Amino acid sequence: MNEPDPRAGSGFADVASIGRSSSTSPYPGDPGWRSPATVGGGFEVCVLGTFRFRWGTETLMAEAGGSQRLLALLALRDRAVMRGAVAGTLWPESSEHHAHSNLRSALSRLSELSRDAVLVTPLDLCLVERVKVDIRESRALAHRLLDPEASVSEADLGPAAISVLADDLLPDWYDDWVLLEAEEWRQLRLHALEALADRLTLHRRFGVATAAALAAVRIEPLRESARATAIRVHRAEGNPSEALREFDRYRTVLQAELGLEPTTALRDLIADLQDR
Repeated sequence: MNEPDPRAGSGFADVASIGRSSSTSPYPGDPGWRSPATVGGGFEVCVLGTFRFRWGTETLMAEAGGSQRLLALLALRDRAVMRGAVAGTLWPESSEHHAHSNLRSALSRLSELSRDAVLVTPLDLCLVERVKVDIRESRALAHRLLDPEASVSEADLGPAAISVLADDLLPDWYDDWVLLEAEEWRQLRLHALEALADRLTLHRRFGVATAAALAAVRIEPLRESARATAIRVHRAEGNPSEALREFDRYRTVLQAELGLEPTTALRDLIADLQDR
């Protein structure tokens, strides 16, 4: 009689689904085995600016079609996602059966290297823990800037932070789930840039503060709070003419685009300058 496999039910079955290449074995002691703690190390999925899949400093060949969208969706989730939810999100107009078939096809078309970055179980999918994702780090930065009690580093208050917050999320993708994520990121980074400008103004770092405020203005020219932030920076630096110019630029674009006037709150920021 055959003895039962002592490895059955040990939990190593999940490791098997990380990658199907011959170089990765699911069990310790087998020739090609790699710990799940090391699988995925060096990978980065980027969804800010444009989709990129990297290994170290090398940009790998982009996955095609559904496989690329699958990697992007998993990058935007910081937890495991049920197979049904993944299939329904990526193929919302397909029947349940067809959507699951599309998901299986997308998984099968992942390159051998890409499979090392994805953890697949019978129930759900996620990126391996050691895979870096740019949007996750950027969201963390935004939340630190918005939390008055959070500890921020020097890098959090420099030009690099503005660069991180300036990029759109998958700007050329028009799937409904992408548009929702992109709008959430747009709102978060706008608030973060305004908070960054205010923090820098308190530290009298007016050059970087101005850059942060104007980055928010470029993202949304009709956003009054971004214009108000820029005006406050100019006034704190002692540049009333710049404050007035910023107000006039906003009033012009607001009238042209929406036929509206700036609010009383914004007018109050420069009222004493106009009186002069």
